[in-house]
Amino acid sequence: MRHLKATKYFSFIVLIFLCNSVFAQSLKQEKMEQLNFLVGDWIGTSKVYENGVVARQGAAYEKISYDLDKNILVIELNTEFLQLHTIILYDEKDQKYYYHRFSKSGAARYPAEYKDGQLIVWRDEKTRFFFGRTPEGGFQEYGEQLINGEWIKTFEDTFKNTQ
Repeated sequence: MRHLKATKYFSFIVLIFLCNSVFAQSLKQEKMEQLNFLVGDWIGTSKVYENGVVARQGAAYEKISYDLDKNILVIELNTEFLQLHTIILYDEKDQKYYYHRFSKSGAARYPAEYKDGQLIVWRDEKTRFFFGRTPEGGFQEYGEQLINGEWIKTFEDTFKNTQ
């Protein structure tokens, strides 16, 4: 009788563990699916601003796709003056996104959040990057720096999907 009771208790614990695992996977999957609007083969223009004026402008190409069963989003950006390889993932433990950037000059990891239909990446308290849709169905990313209490745009990439 005790053995039967112990078996039922063990089965119950295993069932709870499995349900939690399924829920956790669903939460991560749900969070990653919020970024579906980024997926595509994008062609557009990259602008770099200095003192509010376009200092450099050039063609830009960005390929964005899911990998590892949609557990990560991979971004490959190529412009005339910048090449980046980025991986975005959602961390269930921290309950936030992380933006892992790789370039010729090195690598970095920044926290990010999904808010009002945009992914917002925080490089630090004074630098942030936005990824969002355009009204025409395209995609835009831009960066801002907080200077003297005002957010100033530092770059802007605007894309149309070729898919």
